[in-house]
This record gives sequence, structure tokens and C-alpha cells, in this order.
Amino acid sequence: MRQRNGFSRTPTQAIQIVVAKSTLELNVLVIDERPDGWGNLFDRAALQVAHAEPAIALDALDRVRADAVLVTVRASDDPVLQLIGRVAARHPSLPVVVLAAADAIDEETAVEAGAADLLRLPVDAEQLARAVSRNVTLARRGETATEDDATGEFIGESKAMGAVRDLIRRAAPGRATILVRGESGTGKELVARALHASSDRSTGPFVKIHCAALPDTLLESELFGYEKGAFTGATARKPGRVELAAGGTIFLDEIGDITGSVQVKLLRLLQDRAFERLGGTQTLDADVRFVAATHRDLERMVKNGEFREDLFYRLNVVPLWLPPLRARRGDIARLASHFCAVFSAANHKPDVTLGPDALAVLSKERWPGNVRQLQNFVERLVVLGEPGPIGSDDIKRELRQRQPFVTQAATAAQTNASLASEVIPLQVEVRKAERRAIQRALAQSDGNRSVAARLLGISRGTLYNKLQEHGL
Repeated sequence: MRQRNGFSRTPTQAIQIVVAKSTLELNVLVIDERPDGWGNLFDRAALQVAHAEPAIALDALDRVRADAVLVTVRASDDPVLQLIGRVAARHPSLPVVVLAAADAIDEETAVEAGAADLLRLPVDAEQLARAVSRNVTLARRGETATEDDATGEFIGESKAMGAVRDLIRRAAPGRATILVRGESGTGKELVARALHASSDRSTGPFVKIHCAALPDTLLESELFGYEKGAFTGATARKPGRVELAAGGTIFLDEIGDITGSVQVKLLRLLQDRAFERLGGTQTLDADVRFVAATHRDLERMVKNGEFREDLFYRLNVVPLWLPPLRARRGDIARLASHFCAVFSAANHKPDVTLGPDALAVLSKERWPGNVRQLQNFVERLVVLGEPGPIGSDDIKRELRQRQPFVTQAATAAQTNASLASEVIPLQVEVRKAERRAIQRALAQSDGNRSVAARLLGISRGTLYNKLQEHGL
């Protein structure tokens, strides 16, 4: 019997359908091994729900029209964590919300697995409805723009953005490696996703790896995977990101931050399109499209011997430069209005708008953090603002409140620069030793930051601060 959600029930693939009146008109697929344990929670949240066990979840998603996915995680080693990544890779515009007890998983692990949000159990109906609505609203800003054109998410009519769209259209169908360049906050990952969505690999996975966030040992194991027994703690074979991206696209973010040893191995991967898992002897084909991104001056790094010239040429087959926001001022008002609409809906403040005078003030700012900074600024305005239009005085007041922090940061930077020649060598050596200790702890804990913090004898929060401080 065919259900209204698009599921077809069979004796071997029983999918329980629970239909509730939905004022939100949202359809949600709940992935859980115990579909009967929710009572009337979804009815009270006014969500139309379909249940699927983890084993058939991907098949169910191919047959159902879902606005969001809810996944129950019951333990830190729950196999469903891998399923989250597969769902996110196959359906990148579909938000995945994790439901978990406090001791089951932390927020960072959930996000790294591919989740958009994490809710702690027990959860009430109002909290669930609000979270689902918020995440669907944020996800739909991409869906609406990509229905007819995968590059539609690049809001703006400037000549610079027109050139970006045109290059994406021309480069997407092929398999050539693409190097996305631009300052932080300009939208390099967005370009990578648009290239994937516009390619003949769009039905395959989109897999991202942040090269600057991992030390060498972990970066290699994440890229290439490892065999059982490859190192202490490798109790089972684990596929790497290249293997998981088979048939799709792998996005190498912050490629300018990899060390010389990783550069050598990545060069071989790009040249031969082949690799071995750590501890393995079998050569595997890399059936992937490579898209890399960096904000660094790679040409200068090549000249200084910090980046391999042969790897640079392998990566730079099709260069794509993203302009900073200050070079496309005509797009600022359109971007700000878009962000205001998104965050107004997400925060249930439909009356909050940006007036022409407010948009004029925003358009005059330099926005050194580019689109990301503008987005954060508008979100803060919406969250803290009263119902009604936001005027130029509101913008100027918020900018004045921000200015002391900017000034202090600039002053600190100048002071540091003037004292650079007076740095005590011991301080430098202590920082180096601290960095090495953190890298060793991460390697020994296989990247588990909670375990690494215990090994180092510090809190998890302190470790996170140290990771940011050292760029790890």
C-alpha cells in the first residue's frame, strides 16, 4: 500500500508512518531502532513523521520527501554516527538533527559527523518543533536558490560574482582539479558544493576534510584510512575520506596548511589517482573529483620553499578566485536583506526588516571578515532587535559597540609587531613544546579531544582554546 509520504510498505522493509496535522507543513524522517518509544511527542510538535530503522534509512530517504532527518544516538560508539555522515553526504541540503542523552555524544562530535544540530534527551515538543523549524529554514535558503541553478546561492549581481558563476558552470562538468582562492569568509566551501552539485557526480558523496585542523598523523589516516593493526588503537579497518568520496567530490579545505610530508603523499594521490590505506599494501583507485581551497599566497610559499611547486601545479589546474566583499559593495545590501529574512524566520521575528537607510550604512563598511562577518552581524541585529524595521541609528550603534574591540585588536597587533624582535627565545621554545605535546596527545587518542585533554591533564575547554591558539 502506498503511503502519502512516498513510502511503500513491504513485509521485509517495515517502515512505520505516523501522520500528524502539521501547521509547519514539515515532513521528518526519524532514524531509530526503537520507533515505538516516542509516545505522542511528534503529534504535539505538529510534525508529519516517518520512521525508519538505520539499516534501511538511506533507501527510505530515496523514496520519501523529507524536510529534515532526526537521528537517535544512544552511545558514543553508536554505528549510527557513520550513517549521519552518509546522509549528509548524499543529501547535503537536508538538515540532520541528532537526539541524544547527555553522556552519549558531545556537540562537536555530532557536528563533525555531519549533523546540523544536537538536542539533548529528554526533549519537549516545543523545543523539538523550534529546532526542526530553525534548521529547515536555514537549509532552505540553499534549496530555494539551487532548484534551477546550483550556483544560485551566490547572491549578488556584481560583475565579479557573475564571473564566478560562469566559471563554475564551465568547470563543473569535467573532472579537472579546481583550486578555490580567496580571503577567509568569502564562501570557498559554498563554491566547492556548487561545483559538486553542478557536476555529473552530484548523486555521489561530497566529503570535506579540514587540512589545518589535524596534525600530520591524523590527517594521513583521515585522508587514506588505515588497516587493522596499522598503529596502536587501530582495532579495525577504517576507510579514509578519499575512499568515502568514491564517485563524488572530496573538498580539501585549507590546503595551504599541510606540511611537507603530507604534500608528498597528496602529490602522488593527484598524479596517480591511487593510494594505500595506512598499514596496507593494496593499491586503491581514487575515483573522486578534487576541489581544494586556501586563503594563503601559495605562489609566495612556493618561492620560499614552504609549498611544493609540483603539487601547486597539480592543484592549480583550474584556479577560481573569490572576490572579497569590499570589491563587490553593490551586493552588500542584497546579502544583508537575505540574511535578515533567514534569521527573522529562524528566530520567529517576521517583522524584523532592514530599511533602505540601514542597508546604505552596511554597504559603506569594509567587512574584513567578508560575507561570514556580515552574516554574523545581521544575525546579531535580528536576535537582539525589537520587532519592526532596523534603522540606520541601530546599525551605527551596533557598529560603535563593535569598534572598541576592533581597535583593541589592531592596537594589540601593532604592539606585537613592534615587540617581535624582543621575544624571549624561551617563550618560543615553550610554545613549540606545547604544540608538540598537543599533537602527540591527539595522535595517541586517535583524535578524541576529550581523551587528549585527560592525557594532557587539562580541561576540554582549555584544550579547545589551545587548539585555536596553535592553529591545530
